[in-house]
Amino acid sequence: MKVLILCTGNSCRSQMAHGFLQSFDSTITVCSAGTQASGKLNSNAVAAMKDAGIDISYHPSDSVEKYLNDEWDYVITVCGGANEECPAFFGKVKHRLHIGYDDPSHVVGTDEFIWSEFIRVRDEIKAGFYKFYMEEIKPQL
Repeated sequence: MKVLILCTGNSCRSQMAHGFLQSFDSTITVCSAGTQASGKLNSNAVAAMKDAGIDISYHPSDSVEKYLNDEWDYVITVCGGANEECPAFFGKVKHRLHIGYDDPSHVVGTDEFIWSEFIRVRDEIKAGFYKFYMEEIKPQL
């Protein structure tokens, strides 16, 4: 089972989804990428995931171009920008889904408020991808 998770920058939401999905089942192949990859991870996303017991600090921030010719069981966009800009995959893609989340990296306010938004979005991603895993992936394994 191979899953590619896309967002625009591949620094926050797709990385958190990648971390959670991989933690649910280490036997599936999970990758994440960006339509305009930033090349680095958002430090708050890394900290929020560490707070949840998952280390994503070693994940690369890859461009979607790296994966265009590969075969995927699922390609999932987690932001509207990636959903709109999702390129045509030349490889075989069995299922293309959009599971959207707010972008906590654009939140403004106090440090406490910004952190609370990262935690909120992290928890929504965990719940959404756990549901996806239980309903879509696990029955196929």
